[in-house]
Amino acid sequence: MTSLWLDDQRERIPTDTFEPDARYDAVVAGAGLTGLTTALLLARAGLSVAVLEARFVGAAATGNTTAKLSLLQGGVLSGIRSRGSDRVLKAYVEGNLEGQQWMLRYLGEHGVAVDRRDAFTYAGTEDGARSIEEEYEACLAAGLDVERVSELELPFRVHGAIRLREQAQFDPMDVLRALAADLRERGGVIVEGVRVKDVDTGEPSRVITSVGDVHAGTVVLATGVPILDRGLYFAKLKANRSYAQAYRMPDAARIPQGMYLSIDAPTRSLRTAAHDGEQLLLVGGNDHDVGRADDTQALVDDLERWTHQHFPGAERTHAWAAQDYQSLNMVPFVGWMPRTGKHVKIATGYNKWGMTNAVAAALSIAAEVLDGNIPWAQTLHHRITTPKDLVQGAVAGAEVARDATTGWISAERHPVPDTPPAEGEGVVGSADMKPVAVSTVDGVTCRLSAVCTHLGGIVTWNSAERSWDCPLHGSRFAADGTLLEGPAVEDLKPVDEPELPGDEHVPVDDVD
Repeated sequence: MTSLWLDDQRERIPTDTFEPDARYDAVVAGAGLTGLTTALLLARAGLSVAVLEARFVGAAATGNTTAKLSLLQGGVLSGIRSRGSDRVLKAYVEGNLEGQQWMLRYLGEHGVAVDRRDAFTYAGTEDGARSIEEEYEACLAAGLDVERVSELELPFRVHGAIRLREQAQFDPMDVLRALAADLRERGGVIVEGVRVKDVDTGEPSRVITSVGDVHAGTVVLATGVPILDRGLYFAKLKANRSYAQAYRMPDAARIPQGMYLSIDAPTRSLRTAAHDGEQLLLVGGNDHDVGRADDTQALVDDLERWTHQHFPGAERTHAWAAQDYQSLNMVPFVGWMPRTGKHVKIATGYNKWGMTNAVAAALSIAAEVLDGNIPWAQTLHHRITTPKDLVQGAVAGAEVARDATTGWISAERHPVPDTPPAEGEGVVGSADMKPVAVSTVDGVTCRLSAVCTHLGGIVTWNSAERSWDCPLHGSRFAADGTLLEGPAVEDLKPVDEPELPGDEHVPVDDVD
């Protein structure tokens, strides 16, 4: 499964050489939109900056997004309003608006192609009509010029919709290429294949990586979910995975030209995308909690069936998935990480709206590092935890506890089969009193510890992506055990090697 954007590498972003023991004013972990934008803003201010990326530029959320630069975000605004105040809602929208405007200016200045499109949120069911009305009222309260619409270009019935004009869409890898080139012109370095594993905070901080240490005055964790457990962010986020597919249409004129998102389940997202001189249809949806779907391939197949039902003759060209994190009150966590002496900054919890939230986070982080002040950012940093947040936190905690217990019990009760799994399949069972994960991919059978290297959850098999996913906090591993997504920082180990213990020194301080 490769995204349209990552498959279309017209110009590979080069990597720099890692220099052990090098000293920088700032080290940024993660070369997605948040990381590269933050790094560029700091480099513009004259700081020496290094970006360290565990895989390759754009490997995670940015390279797998649907890339809608929109302030109309499904049911996000009404969700924020129901959990907080209009003051927090307005601050969130102000931050997203500033992020959107910064990005549009940047794209124009650097000749990056962008399509201006109207954005629509629609109800696919009668029950969703009420949610549309709530989102409409929240948008008005936040100052957005939305309008109700009844006539849409979609080939199926809807039960109400709202429109926000003149939003935008683009190829996210084009944006990363421009940011990377700009950063390098200002003396910044970008090093791929280097995983940040820990930070020993101080003056300067020691950044511990998979290939050696470097030192920095400020460390920015732009890794989707923070790879440090200080602050317990992993417990205050829900890891969500969703699917996207690109289609060639027999008649490109039938592709809807707006950016569409349903407000009800199952989620459906639609937009166009230019590729090799033709217009493709992008369809997304069927999101689920990471590691908790019984059959992920069935979700991919369902999305394709839905597309063929409403767009006859569509020919699939690409299929991929993306991982996102949602905070309990739907507002991202951005700011100084607790227990780091204001040496480590984080940005997480974009709730599938990383194109605007990533730039807003970068602007906020750069302002704080450079002793600036952004009013909307200050409001978001000091929001209040509501009773509804506490209830949702308790529910999420109970789900994690349930998965932790049932995963171990299930593994202990089912011995590993004597014969290898069939091609593309994976099973978890017990061998020598230990949970073992066994899979066969491309004819190769791998036997791994089934214990997630973060906090000891038992991984489950993702049939669509042929990966091992942890239902506790969303860590993901390839079939051979290679780490794909955090908060884990170590691979799954082959069963004949010692297991890595979970992190046993988790602090219990709170976050803003």
